Amino acid sequence: MVPGAAQAQVDDRINRIETQLRALQRVVFPGGDERFFEPEITAAPGQSQVRQPGTTSGTALTDMLVRLDAIEAQLTRLTASTEVNDNALSLLEARIVAMEERAALAQQPTGVINMPADRPADQPAALASADQPQQPASAAATAATTAAAGPTPERLAGVQAITKPATDDAGDDEYTYGFRLWDAKFYPEAQQQLALFVERYPDHWRTTYGRNLLGRAFLDAGDARRAATHFFENYQSDKQAARAPDSLLYLAESMIALGDTSRACIALAEFGDTYPALATGRLQAQYDANRGRVDCAN
Repeated sequence: MVPGAAQAQVDDRINRIETQLRALQRVVFPGGDERFFEPEITAAPGQSQVRQPGTTSGTALTDMLVRLDAIEAQLTRLTASTEVNDNALSLLEARIVAMEERAALAQQPTGVINMPADRPADQPAALASADQPQQPASAAATAATTAAAGPTPERLAGVQAITKPATDDAGDDEYTYGFRLWDAKFYPEAQQQLALFVERYPDHWRTTYGRNLLGRAFLDAGDARRAATHFFENYQSDKQAARAPDSLLYLAESMIALGDTSRACIALAEFGDTYPALATGRLQAQYDANRGRVDCAN
């Protein structure tokens, strides 16, 4: 006979796990009921089998422990399946947002950079707005074709292979995931992820990094116009932030890519005046390289 206390403990453990399993199964199969549960749970290969109706087994405690092992194994598999489904849904949402953004961009007029009208009092007005050369029609057609075609299976597999960290700092996890997507050159996915991070965590210490990297994700994807907007916003929001000087240099680089030498020179001059230590230190190579690409003498 099984001691009454031991059997009660096992019964409580089984009931608790079965309750958790039903709750998790309702998440995976919304609207489900007992019809989703098989009458008997079969242990995984290599494990002891659960007693089938009409058969006998060892002690009652042994039967309950075998049943408990099978339930825990199924709960583990179901939890893993839920995580996979959640990740797949997130990637699908990222694809939809990226496609909508590309479609909206293709419909926008290309005569003026979409930068904020408000600016600090000491910010040169020339950095706020200026006419820009139109993008080639072929570039817009290529973007529209890419958006309509959607990502390839190889690309989806590559994105799914990039893991999102899970630490006690959710904001840093969001930024790091965006960085990993950018570093792997999945620029549309990185744009969506970094924009989400900036929106959800506007006061996080990583936000200045997120805005700057968001601009780089557009610049590296060949969209200098939208990249300039994010660089400008990051610099304008807090000139003393960790990545504000980087954004000002990348703003100049975006202007060079757009063929706007005047604004590029203004941004470079602003950088030299505002960050003289960085102009001869950490960012000297980038600063000198950008100055070498434009003639600011006139």
